[in-house]
Amino acid sequence: MKKRLVYIIGYFLLVLLLFISQKPLFMCYNGAAEKGMGLSDYGQVILHGASLDATTAGYLVAFPFLLVLASIWLKKFPLRRILTPYYVLVSLLISIVFVVDMSLYAFWGFKLDASVFLYLDSPQEAMASVSTGFILLRIVAILILAACYIGLMLKVTPKRLDAVSKKVVSTMLMLLLGGVLFIVIRGGVRESTANVGQVYFSNDQFLNHSAVNPDFSLLSSMGKSKNFASEFNFFSEEKRKDLFQGLYSVEDGDSIVSVLNTKRPNILIILLEGMGGVFVEPLGGLPDVTPNLNRLSEEGVFFTQCYANSYRTDRGVVCALSGYLGLPTASVMKLPTKSRTLPAISEELAKVGYATDFIYGGDINFTNMKSYLLSKGYQKLTADTDFSLTEQASNAWGVNDDITFEYLYQQLKDREGGPWMTTFLTLSSHEPFEVPYNRLEEQIPNAFAFTDDCLGKFIDKLKQTPMWKDLLVICVPDHGSRYPKEYVDKGGEFSHIPMLWLGGAVGRVLEVNEIMNQTDLAATLLGQLGLDHSMFTFSRNVLGSNYTYPFAFHCYGGGFAFRDSTGVSVYDTKADRVSYEEPAVSAERIEKGKAILQSVYDDLGNR
Repeated sequence: MKKRLVYIIGYFLLVLLLFISQKPLFMCYNGAAEKGMGLSDYGQVILHGASLDATTAGYLVAFPFLLVLASIWLKKFPLRRILTPYYVLVSLLISIVFVVDMSLYAFWGFKLDASVFLYLDSPQEAMASVSTGFILLRIVAILILAACYIGLMLKVTPKRLDAVSKKVVSTMLMLLLGGVLFIVIRGGVRESTANVGQVYFSNDQFLNHSAVNPDFSLLSSMGKSKNFASEFNFFSEEKRKDLFQGLYSVEDGDSIVSVLNTKRPNILIILLEGMGGVFVEPLGGLPDVTPNLNRLSEEGVFFTQCYANSYRTDRGVVCALSGYLGLPTASVMKLPTKSRTLPAISEELAKVGYATDFIYGGDINFTNMKSYLLSKGYQKLTADTDFSLTEQASNAWGVNDDITFEYLYQQLKDREGGPWMTTFLTLSSHEPFEVPYNRLEEQIPNAFAFTDDCLGKFIDKLKQTPMWKDLLVICVPDHGSRYPKEYVDKGGEFSHIPMLWLGGAVGRVLEVNEIMNQTDLAATLLGQLGLDHSMFTFSRNVLGSNYTYPFAFHCYGGGFAFRDSTGVSVYDTKADRVSYEEPAVSAERIEKGKAILQSVYDDLGNR
């Protein structure tokens, strides 16, 4: 019996130590030193994360425990031989989860969860963000880790368990141990069960995320309900409605500021991949990364306090074109039955006679983009397959921006008739940030400088054509950017983005300093065109008379940020706690953010 007890306890401690050993590796890989983390921070992460590591270890011990329990009633039990396939499977899984979580965190800024599966139906495009060497190195790391884990597990496992004389007593002892194991898995004897938030201990989200067990994070998120209307029910319906009242006015109102000199301009929307405010000098960003965008911001209508609503392209495109809020646990573009019910700028313009088309140099099937665009009234789609094989290979994601900007120019310069609306999504300013341009020494800013250079040349050429007179060009990113590596986004600044309206159809130079969202593009544009925008429930006409309470709402993988003139609050929905507030605590901001989140999930659930 002693051998059985020693094995179960030893195996549990081994798995626990394996999870604990992952934490300093995760922190080092993701720039803990650059973030100023010391030994005490490593110790705090390990200490606070141990409870969730123990819970996850408990789950992995459950199957061996049942085998050991059954072995009490058998004469000879070949434990190691039976468990070897299980060890191989477990070791591979925890190695894959660890390496993927460690690698993706640098790009995503939150722990691995079920949203990763949204991108696995197009693995070639999902892996285009990184080089072949990057992937191969991580495959090798996974195999090495898995081999080490298997070896250690086999080492603590008895080859054979012999029969015991006191079977009933031994069974009772094992069941008692099983009760302790159940408590560990549950997360204690208190009312709350094990959850991601239990390991949070710091105002620094990087430290909190480092403490979270990635296996638990992934598995717990997979168990979330797909009944969207049942998620994030913070308030009673009456209180939710009361808090939400007045935040998003669907009434047209008067456009008290008219910026266009025609009600039916030709419209070009340029979605700039990841062009966050961190790279735009007039928004407080780095100098000399986007000199063209900087100078053009003085020639049109420049929205200086615009914030993206989400953090990935598939979500940001929906936010910009459909005026629909980004969600922390779902990508609406990946849900065709839902996305096709959304309104869209293209759809509304098509109703009044606009010809519509969409141009993208990448795979337009990625994340169900094609399905979404076709359901939104786009009459023609151009994608990577419309370019030569050489051009398709110019970037890991498809066709580089210099090629697609030139293609766009050739399509527009001789276009006759109208009105029309063209939407163009860039891609070069995306991981792995490899571009045919070398103005800046650092790779990431240089990639954004390349896209800016392409944009500047394109606009300058358009100005020389007759079409410029009736053209409205809208430049808006799909989402912001996390830069540099040691950047810690405490207050949702990641989502700060530029929005610029240019062209001969713009009748005045104006700087709009009201806090607003990327989703407000739909109502603001349609308002300027004198068109109804009441179907855009979460979009506001920021140049209209009804825009009396400026605020911005942004969702990320684990929560939301709410910003208004009083400051900003960030709420972690996984930990069920406020993670950041500036300049002071504001229950009102948090309640409004919760009401918005609950409202958009109710809306999605009812679609």
